[in-house]
Amino acid sequence: MERYLTVDGHQVYSYEWDNNGEAVVLLHGGLSQTSHWDSYILPAVEDDFHVYAYDRTGHGFTGDRTESFHYAFQTKEAIAYLEEVVKEPAHLIGYSDGGIVALMVAMQRPELVRSVITLGANFQPDGVVHIDDFDGVVSVENQEEYNRTSPDAPETLAHKIRKMIEIQKSEPDLTHADLATIQCPVMVMAGDDDVIQHNHTVELYENIPLGQLAIVPATSHKFIKERPALAQLLIREFLEDLSYPVTSMPMRRTNPRTE
Repeated sequence: MERYLTVDGHQVYSYEWDNNGEAVVLLHGGLSQTSHWDSYILPAVEDDFHVYAYDRTGHGFTGDRTESFHYAFQTKEAIAYLEEVVKEPAHLIGYSDGGIVALMVAMQRPELVRSVITLGANFQPDGVVHIDDFDGVVSVENQEEYNRTSPDAPETLAHKIRKMIEIQKSEPDLTHADLATIQCPVMVMAGDDDVIQHNHTVELYENIPLGQLAIVPATSHKFIKERPALAQLLIREFLEDLSYPVTSMPMRRTNPRTE
């Protein structure tokens, strides 16, 4: 089901795949929209979970507002969506910028989040290998899609790209102490040739108390599309068992069996 819903006083384009299971909310990447990637995630969750997604403000079918590309705004909107639409604690699966939003929701409103899966997310600007400057040229394909889907004027796409690139130079600005406050299980996923630096991905994982790490081989930042079957298997198995990992040779985790 696809429809516009009022969230936090604003019209947001929302998706829902009805099921009787626990809620899962899909959060798309920056300058993207739900329809670009939802089909690569759905096979992992649609049979056992009640799945929701929405185009964040300024993205896809949802119109823009002031401050909409800042992560604080997007986090506030995600919290409102959980409270007003989902109405129960949810598993959050976020791609790229969506992963950042998922982490920030888990920090600010832990009672709304059962677990988090980040797909190529960073917590500091310097975690990204490189952010290209924008020359003002939008591809014909991207402009045509924008004209079909966005309620905003066609010329606003170039403005949004400039705005997002500028914001990403200083945001997100999360600390190790912030990450340590996350109380739910989190799986940090990335491609082995991701735009997120390897050491940054490991740093994110190691500073989340209930973190797990999954590196998808032979992939880039778009690993969910490049090796969907493997990524879906990892997502499915993570959600099937959210208990604290107990391993044979723990090196970084505390093994409850040895205490």
